[in-house]
Amino acid sequence: MSVMSAIALYGIVWFMTLFLVLPFRPKTQGDVGEVVPGTPSSAPSDVQMWRKIKLVTFIATPAYLVIAGVILSEVITFDMLESLTRRR
Repeated sequence: MSVMSAIALYGIVWFMTLFLVLPFRPKTQGDVGEVVPGTPSSAPSDVQMWRKIKLVTFIATPAYLVIAGVILSEVITFDMLESLTRRR
């Protein structure tokens, strides 16, 4: 795996983890009771993005290491995947 492939793989894993973590425990303006005029009550009141970014990095890094380890050790190869998807 080249350096650029490793960076791209980490980016993909990181953003997929981000989209999984974003909906956890949202506090909406309606829940807090402080709806800003012109916004819906379902808008987030305090997103805490830095906290979520730290959590995503903490989860995505071990996941990336496992995926990269599987790719580099060739436990699963492209030929195996191709044989599963080949039409007969």
